[in-house]
Parts: sequence; structure tokens; C-alpha cells
Amino acid sequence: MKSMNGLRVALGVVMAVASIGAWSQGGASAGASAGTAVTASGGMTAKAARQANRALRRKVYAALAKHKEIDAGDISFTAKDGAVTINGTVPDASQINTVAEVAKGVEGVTSVTSKLTVRQPFAQ
Repeated sequence: MKSMNGLRVALGVVMAVASIGAWSQGGASAGASAGTAVTASGGMTAKAARQANRALRRKVYAALAKHKEIDAGDISFTAKDGAVTINGTVPDASQINTVAEVAKGVEGVTSVTSKLTVRQPFAQ
């Protein structure tokens, strides 16, 4: 009976040590990739690329928010590797070029594709 309990305890300790070792390896590799954000071949990891794309998109939104004359409620941006695509509608055709110029002026933007359209009034 005592040998059976000792065996259970030993098995429990082995399992605990193995799971802690596996957990620390996963955490170390995740931390290393997040900290360096560069693969061995010199490219960005997928997670780092998504974070960079989100950060660029936020910078474009922030730049557009400074232009109070533009209603940005129906405008959305997507960013991928510096290329920004603008989607949505604006109330006036002149705002299409303004939004594109604002996006081009953001640091990190390499190209801008505008898919903006003019919002048509309901009554006409």
C-alpha cells in the first residue's frame, strides 16, 4: 500500500515537472519572438506584422481625426506592409482627395488605394 502511494506521488511529481518544463518552453519562445519580432531569415513574424499593420491603421485614423471638416464615420482603413486601402463614403467629392492626401502624409504609408464613394442623399 505504501509503495503504491509512493508511486502515485512520484508520478504526480514527474507530471508536474514535465508540465512546468513544457509551459516554460512555450513562454520562452513566445517571449523571444515577441521581443525580437524578427525571424531567422530577417523577416517579421506574422504576429509582429499584424501589430505593425494595426499600428499604422491607428496612425492613419489619428491623422484623419485632426481634420474636423471630414466626417470619418463611414470611412475605414486597412493596412498591409505600408499599403493603405481606404473604403467607405463621404458626403462631398472633394473629401475623397483630402482623405487620400492625409493618409499619404502618415509616416510608414508607402501607397494609398482609395475606394471612397460619394454618399447619395436619400431624398433625391
